[in-house]
Formats: sequence, C-alpha cells, structure tokens
Amino acid sequence: MFMLKYIIRNLFRHKLRSVLTVVGVAVAVLAFGLLRTLVGLWYAGAEHASDTRLVTRNAISLVFPLPISYLDRIRGVSGVSSVSYGNWFGGIYIEEKNFFANYAVEPRTYLALYPELVLSEKQKNDFILDRKGCIVGERLAKTYGWKVGDLITLKGTIFPGNWEFVLRGIYHGAEKATEERLLLFHWSYLNESVRQSFPGRADQVGFFMIGVKRPELAPEVSLAVDSMFKNSLAETLTETEKAFHMGFIAMTEAIMVAIQIVSYMVIAIIMVVAANTMAMTARERIGEYATLKTLGFKAGHLAGLIFGESVAISVLGGVLGVAATFPVAHWIEVELTQYFPFFSVSMETLLLELLAALSVGVVSGIFPTWRGATIRIAQGLKRIG
Repeated sequence: MFMLKYIIRNLFRHKLRSVLTVVGVAVAVLAFGLLRTLVGLWYAGAEHASDTRLVTRNAISLVFPLPISYLDRIRGVSGVSSVSYGNWFGGIYIEEKNFFANYAVEPRTYLALYPELVLSEKQKNDFILDRKGCIVGERLAKTYGWKVGDLITLKGTIFPGNWEFVLRGIYHGAEKATEERLLLFHWSYLNESVRQSFPGRADQVGFFMIGVKRPELAPEVSLAVDSMFKNSLAETLTETEKAFHMGFIAMTEAIMVAIQIVSYMVIAIIMVVAANTMAMTARERIGEYATLKTLGFKAGHLAGLIFGESVAISVLGGVLGVAATFPVAHWIEVELTQYFPFFSVSMETLLLELLAALSVGVVSGIFPTWRGATIRIAQGLKRIG
C-alpha cells in the first residue's frame, strides 16, 4: 500500500510532462484501435458472406458478360436450389461524388437469395410488380432524404442515358454488417432499354448468383457449372461468395498491409517518447533514489517505484484512449456513413489497445528502472545540491 501511494504521488509531480505523456499514449492507442478496425471492416464483407451462395462470372474478367441463356442450364445442375442474375449498373446520382452501388437484378430470385435484405411484404410486392421500381437501403435513403414513391434519376456510365426509377421500398439489414447503401432495380427494365439502343449488348448478364442446398455441395456445384461451359465462347468461373469478395480485397492487399504497419509504428513511436520521458524523470531523481537507498530501500523497492510509475502512466493513457474510441467510432459511423456504413470496434481490438498501452509502459520503463535500481549511493548523492 505504501508503494502504491508513493507511485500515485510521483505520477504528477511534473504535471505538464505527465499529462502530455498520458495524452500521447491515449492518442496513439486510439489511432491504433481505429486503424485496426478499418482493416477489419475491409474484410467484413467476406467474413459475413453466405456459405450457401456461389457467384458465376466470366472466366476472363467480371467486365465481360455472360449470355442469359446459361440460366436454365445452371438451374439444372444437381445441388442447385435457386439461381438469380444481374448486372453492375454503375449509375451516378446528380454528381460523381454521390457514389453508391447500384445493380440491375431479377427481383424475385435475388431477394429470395438475400434474406438479410429485410423488406415488408407490401413493399416487396410493389417492387416486383413495377418494372421501373427500385429498392434502396435504409442508410442510403437517409443520406439523400428519399421516401417511398420518390422518383430517382441515375445517369448511366456503362449504359449511357438518364434512367428513371420509382422508389418502391426501403430495406434494412438483418445484421449490423449488412450493406444498406445499395440500389436494386429490374434487370428486365435495363435489358429492354439496351435492346432498343444497343442490340448487341442485350440478353447478357454480369453475374449469376447460385444458391446451393448445403454448404458442402459448393465445390461440386462450382466444378459442374464451369465444366458445363468449358470451351464455350464465354467460359465461366464459379466460386463461393466469400472467395468472390476476397478477390476484390486482394487487389488492395498492399494498402491494408501498409495500414497495419502504420498502426504498429504509431505504438512504436509513442514507446520511444514515453521511454524518453521516463528516462528524464529517472535522471532528475537520481539523488532521491540514492537517499532512499541510504534509508534502507532495496533495489527491488526502487525498481517497483520507477517501473510502477511508467506502467501507471501508460495504462492511464490506454484507458483514456479506449474510452475515447467509442465516441470517435460513433462519430465516424454517423458523419462518414458514405465511406463506412458501420464502424463497430470489436472487443478484441479494445483488449489489444489496452495491451498496447501496457506494452508501452513496460518497454519505456525498463531502462529507467535499471538505472535507478543500480545507482550507487555515493554517485547519486553527488547530484544533490
């Protein structure tokens, strides 16, 4: 108890230095947690992908289409429970900065394959029955102030022209990780318009979504579908939904690795700063340590005082950083919803933040502790006066 009181008294003997060190550790821990969360969110789409959904695309690239005539043949593959299809539309709302994903899909089968898109029965039926109808996610609707019945116009990029849609439903995600910034409309509406303007591009889809009866059938179904169209003019590549997402993530793998490295460098830098602070503190108190040894304090007692002070400052900064993580994460989720549909900090990240703060305290306290515990009385007393 005496040692604890001594450590607490020493913590803020030099208030400005201690406060700045605590704040520095807090900021570093906060940055570490946010960067780790960002990396985790990048992989969230793949982690939450269904293990009973497959994606079939052109074997060359997703840019190249597939004939819609493949649909019936895929349906006939053993183990397939349902099939849907669609195209990436790539439309722009008013101006290019208003980016969000928009797809032309077959509504009945697509919604059946994605039960996580929760929509009322009335809105679902209205969407299915209206050829020019569309549905959007709740976050997207809030961003632009849309309500059911509104007319939405997208400027086509892949498919030129102004495309008008009537908002027939607003879905919400069954889970927090469900993407709520999508706009879905009828593939038939797109195809009919393309047939009139660009006949050569009609009756083609960008992908088929395949539902399998059981997860263990996924490899067998994938092989059967790709074998069916082998040596055709449009060969296919079928993979699980998770593998499909991971293919996109792999394109930015270097960026994610760089962010992870930066997150650890932040901690390393604050370790150096904290170590310098504790070294300054130990150097200033050499005379005190010599006096304490004269009074009967052992090297272990001094080591406990110095090391305890270092760990206490770092842990205090860590707790402050963890506490700040929640409001900052909430602010990012609310204010930057266009870029981060959800920004949820995991318990694992919070524990790593505390562990990082503790590591800063341990590493930064090693040298000052050794210096203070091994100082000779005569050498230390020379510093007095």
